[in-house]
Amino acid sequence: MTSAMVAGLAFYCFVQGITPGPANLCSLATVLRDGKAAALRQWWGLTAGFYVVSFAAVFVAWSARQLIGEAIPLLSAIGALYVLWLAWSIAAPRGKAHKEVSAGSTAVAGFLLQIANVKVLVLCLTALFSYVLPLVDGFPGLLAAGFFLPVIGTACNLVWIYAGSLLQGCYESHRKLVDGIMALSLVLCAAGMVLPLF
Repeated sequence: MTSAMVAGLAFYCFVQGITPGPANLCSLATVLRDGKAAALRQWWGLTAGFYVVSFAAVFVAWSARQLIGEAIPLLSAIGALYVLWLAWSIAAPRGKAHKEVSAGSTAVAGFLLQIANVKVLVLCLTALFSYVLPLVDGFPGLLAAGFFLPVIGTACNLVWIYAGSLLQGCYESHRKLVDGIMALSLVLCAAGMVLPLF
């Protein structure tokens, strides 16, 4: 895997990991309601859940590669379309902001939230099919990616925990600008996913 592809994968994971999603918003709600210590307890569960989902995605990707290896470019294109849809959904105007309710401040609650978090599953499968499988032939490379994906995602989740109300206030004050930057970032990620196919 080239350094440009690793950088593209890391950028994709960062954009996906830092944008609001169930785990990030739950962590924010937990830190605001129960404090940083409770949110960090929950974070351990979120981290464990992310690794479970990531390794499950590695096995799905490996099995799929064995069965449909020539379809990898098509899957990359589908992944790019999904990322473009995410960009549109972030940039599209919304009604009132949704209030998230914390799923609990325990590691078990965080684990259960994360393994049910579709955003994490899609992040892992899209990253594996679009960035890793086109360039990595063996299972060890996929497994290394399985270890790598949660590192960025859970680090981004820590940003939400530590930034807490400051980040929420900034986001609410500059929602359109932040959404526009994140949407543009996702468009760049989508381009990086399909450009190697040509």
